[in-house]
Amino acid sequence: MPMHAEDIKQLIERGLACEKVEVRGDDGVHFEALVVSGAFTDKRLLERHRLVYATLGPRMGTDIHALSLVTRTPAEQAGA
Repeated sequence: MPMHAEDIKQLIERGLACEKVEVRGDDGVHFEALVVSGAFTDKRLLERHRLVYATLGPRMGTDIHALSLVTRTPAEQAGA
């Protein structure tokens, strides 16, 4: 069953305190997301991505074939 960008956005928002989440993807399996969260402070890139992947659980690799992530702290986003 294909996923929708809005479904992924809601899963991320439910699983992680976020200031901003944007998800794009038109084919139902490949997505791009921008996630801004204070939880990323003092975390390396891989740790940030793991936090996001944890919100999606088993859907990663099954319903979601690929997810390209941009993860930023609020301070990083303000300077972007």
